Amino acid sequence: MSPRIHATAIVDPSAQLASDVEVGPWALIGPNCIVGAGSVIQARATLEENVILGQQVTVGIGSVLGGKPQDLKFAGERTTVEIGDFTTIREYATINRGTSQSMRTTVGKHCFLMSYTHLAHDCHVGDHVIISNGSQLAGHVTVEDWVIISGLCAVHQFAKIGRHAFIGGASRISKDVPPFVRAVGNPIKLYGLNSVGLQRRGFKDDVIAEIKKSYRIFFNSDKNVSQAMEQARAELHMYEEIQQIIAFVEASGRGVTT
Repeated sequence: MSPRIHATAIVDPSAQLASDVEVGPWALIGPNCIVGAGSVIQARATLEENVILGQQVTVGIGSVLGGKPQDLKFAGERTTVEIGDFTTIREYATINRGTSQSMRTTVGKHCFLMSYTHLAHDCHVGDHVIISNGSQLAGHVTVEDWVIISGLCAVHQFAKIGRHAFIGGASRISKDVPPFVRAVGNPIKLYGLNSVGLQRRGFKDDVIAEIKKSYRIFFNSDKNVSQAMEQARAELHMYEEIQQIIAFVEASGRGVTT
């Protein structure tokens, strides 16, 4: 079996396509791109340069992956865009290559990036992430596993969104958003746990109860970070999820949304 490449598509000789890849009309696959088995590049989509797609990735109509980073410090170094297996990127999304800071922009497995989303250079998106229509991630943003970002959100450079967080529509994320929470607004604020999401993903009741306690300690009290850390370590059962919350707060570079 050979790739099904439309007669109007352009594929650079250095590109590597698995035998069952489908490439639509007027699509462009540039130098040093690798397209995994079962992937589909739809009409007028562009893999500009140094794009690595896993298995069964769909790139929607008119999307552009692997464009140069929009960063004045970029000096032409060889950087990549890397997309994990079973991820769908819908029409007119844009994902830029990395810079020398991390050398790549990455999206994990089983993600769904909707129309007109943008991931700037050096963004790192985990597995099972949903980013809804028109949301824009600036450079160096980290999105952990199972996050949902609703439509028309803007994420400030270097911000981090913790695992299983839910971001409401049209939010401006200028600080780090901790794991397991719901957040929305401009400026963004926390509105309790993402309880529905945690239940749907099979979190046990006793784990959710401890996460709720940690939420009250860290985000719904008058304690400073050091005091909250001390109380959390003294009073909470150190489930893996509680350790993740503590580690996230300790490592926050932009400050944590409350």
